[in-house]
Amino acid sequence: IGEQVLLKCSFKSTSPITESLMVDWTYRPLTGGQMETIFHYQSVPYPTTVGKFKDRISWLGNVAQGDASIAIQNPVLSDNGTFICSVKNPPDV
Repeated sequence: IGEQVLLKCSFKSTSPITESLMVDWTYRPLTGGQMETIFHYQSVPYPTTVGKFKDRISWLGNVAQGDASIAIQNPVLSDNGTFICSVKNPPDV
């Protein structure tokens, strides 16, 4: 609580990394419910502009090095839940 949290995500791809590569981070609260996309990356980072993570997510990744990590600022107990990192590098998924 109160300290920046790093959510690490690494990937390997058999295809060359291009601007088609996409990263999506989704979140589901501990209490269950809908998955929500909280971060999207395609050539540039697109943090969510709505919801509880608005203005609190920063991109720490480097896709050229197989890194798709993000950070969450000012975490609170209610942020607890499942975070999923999904990387697609067409034609490799």
